[in-house]
Amino acid sequence: MHRVAAVIVPPVLSFDVSIPLMVFNSVDRYDVRVCTARPGPVPTVGGPDIVVTDGLDAVEGADTVIAVGSGGEQAPAEVLDAFRTAAGGGARIASLCTGAFVLAQAGLLDGRRATTHWALADDLATRFPAIDVQPGLLFVEDGGILTSAGAAAAIDMCLHLVRVDHGAAVANAAARLAVVPPVRPGGQAQFIETPLPPERGLSLADTRAWALARLDRPLALADLAGHARMSVRTLTRRFHAETGQSPLQWLLHRRVDRARELLETTGLSMDQVAGKSGLGSADSLRKHMVARVGLTPTAYRASFTRR
Repeated sequence: MHRVAAVIVPPVLSFDVSIPLMVFNSVDRYDVRVCTARPGPVPTVGGPDIVVTDGLDAVEGADTVIAVGSGGEQAPAEVLDAFRTAAGGGARIASLCTGAFVLAQAGLLDGRRATTHWALADDLATRFPAIDVQPGLLFVEDGGILTSAGAAAAIDMCLHLVRVDHGAAVANAAARLAVVPPVRPGGQAQFIETPLPPERGLSLADTRAWALARLDRPLALADLAGHARMSVRTLTRRFHAETGQSPLQWLLHRRVDRARELLETTGLSMDQVAGKSGLGSADSLRKHMVARVGLTPTAYRASFTRR
């Protein structure tokens, strides 16, 4: 059983507290404990108090330790010591949103790439110049330490951890229970600028769903634009506004995701997996798996088979 300790550092949003519970408790391979430096009622920003009964002893022996909250304020010394000890003991360290400031105060992000909510990224970079702040990314992983942007990006990072631990099928099942998209890569942009307003009241969600049902077929920009009933230029602009990716980038990522699920859950040959995911051939499957996941299809199947 993989132990997760979510360390609450006020001020904190109640939504942020719920994220690790929602994602990791949907998988029976995790034991999640929420803890704080001073157990008892913990105030939340804009919401009711929450009661946290566990103290920082919950961090001891945890496999993953997550900083939740802080709002950029100074964290208690005992919290910083707990994170330093956990990191020194080999635990995987992560933060949700402003929890990056906790890791920064503990010195764990020095010389590393990291992110936080876009509105506080400049503050993080100014106060901690030794950190390579990446303000435009959903989440960043550097040397076993992960940081996420705000709100939904924290869900993306937690799902990424499930995917790393147990593969795409388990992570996608967790995403379905949370009613969120199964994958948004960490390199996808935070939505800092105001998205373009829908034209004629339409959204591209229907076109994306249409494409997902046809990943085993050739799909060109003209096909997507035809389904959306707009020009290729408008489709590309709107697609980037809604997903942070070009249509073809999004399509390639979804094809690789489909291939990962097939590798985990079926005994299909590599050519069959490539065909059903729309990647063409076993050679193409291998190329894109290595580029995206860092593993060959054979190695990935050996690591994550869920048949």
